[in-house]
Amino acid sequence: MSAQEILTKLVSFPVLGGESNLSIAEWIENYLRQHGVAFTNVPNDEGTKRSIHCRIGPAVDGGIILSGHTDVVPVKGQPWDTDPFVLTDGQDGKLYGRGSCDMKGFLACCLAVLPEMVASDLKRPIYFAFSYDEEIGCIAAPALAADIRDRYTETAKYAIIGEPSMMQPILGQKGIVIYHTTVNGSAGHSSRIRQEVSAINEAARLILWLEQKMDDLIAAGHVDERFHPPHTSIHSGVFERSGIAPNVVSDRAEFYWDVRVIPQDKGADIRAEFDVYCRALERENRKRWPDFEITTEESHPDVPALDTSDDAEVAQLIQDFSGRKDLGTVAYAAEAGQFAEAGFQSVICGPGDIAQAHRANEFIAIEQLAKGVEMIKRVVDWCGSGSSVQS
Repeated sequence: MSAQEILTKLVSFPVLGGESNLSIAEWIENYLRQHGVAFTNVPNDEGTKRSIHCRIGPAVDGGIILSGHTDVVPVKGQPWDTDPFVLTDGQDGKLYGRGSCDMKGFLACCLAVLPEMVASDLKRPIYFAFSYDEEIGCIAAPALAADIRDRYTETAKYAIIGEPSMMQPILGQKGIVIYHTTVNGSAGHSSRIRQEVSAINEAARLILWLEQKMDDLIAAGHVDERFHPPHTSIHSGVFERSGIAPNVVSDRAEFYWDVRVIPQDKGADIRAEFDVYCRALERENRKRWPDFEITTEESHPDVPALDTSDDAEVAQLIQDFSGRKDLGTVAYAAEAGQFAEAGFQSVICGPGDIAQAHRANEFIAIEQLAKGVEMIKRVVDWCGSGSSVQS
C-alpha cells in the first residue's frame, strides 16, 4: 500500500484524544501481522487504549525508534469544507482530513516503507512506537518509551518523533505543565471586606505573583534565543467560579495557569516556589478566616522539554535522513522530551506544516508525504549499511 492509501485508512478512524484508540490500533496491528512483524501492546489500566511498539531487524544495540501518536483533536465547531474523517484529494497538491498533518501522515510513511524494512538485510533494528492520548497531555509516551527501553534485550539509541516540521530537524522543544488552583475564602457582606477574605482578591495576588515570576526568570538570565518567545512563559488563561454578586465577598475562585519552560527551567521548580508563596498567604489570611485555603493540582501532566545538542550523533543522522541541515526548535510540546528522558537521543522531524494542525481543513501536501517516505527509506538504507555515524 502507498502512503496515501494508508493515510486514507488512518484518517477514517475518528479517534480523539481521551477516547479509546482500539479501532485504529487493531488496524495497525493487522497490517503488522500481514507483514510478519510481531508487536507489543502497552495498554492503559482500563484496557480501553493501547500503545504499540515493534522491532524490525536484529536484536542488536544502536537501533532507531520511529514514533508518532494515533489520536487527533476534535473537529466540532470548525468550518470544514469536506468530511474531516474522509481523506480528500483537493486536486491542489494537498490531502485534506483531520490528522493528515498531525500526525497520521508520518505514521502512514512508516507503514508504507514497512515491506522494504522487512525485506532488507538490516544490520541494526528499526522500531515503531505508536502512542495514544498525545493530544491531551502526552499521556502514554512515558510508559511506551520505558517499555521499549526495558523489554528488549538490546538497547535502542535514537528516536525520531515525526511531528510535522516540514522535514526540518528539530532539536529542542519547550516543556509544558498546566495547573489548576482553587482559593477558598469567606462569604460575607461586601461592607465587611476588611473582616472577610475575598477569594477573588487573593487569587489576583497569586496571578500577579506568577507574572512576576516569569519576569524574574528573564531578569535572572533564563533566556534561550533558540525559542520564541526566548524564555519560559507563565500564563493564566481561565478564571472561573469566582463570586455570586457584586455586594458579596467571594468565597471561592479557581484559575488555570499554563507553564511552558525552556530546557533550563522546570515547571516543578516554579510550582514549588508558588506553593511557598501560597503557604505565606494562608498564614496571613487565616488570622481573619481560619478555613482559608489554597490548593493546586496538575491539570495537564508535566511534559519535559527537549534539548538535544547540535553535536549529538542523532543531530547528524537526522540531517542526513531529512536532507535538511537547518536545525531548529519549536515552542510546542511533544513526546520527544519524554523519549529523551527515557535515555534515547531524540529529535523531531516529520512531513507537514504545524501551522495546519488543529484547524479546519487540515491538510498535508502530497509532496511532503513523499518526502516523509524518502526520509524513512534513508533510515532503512542506513540501518542496512551498518555504518557508524561520521563526525
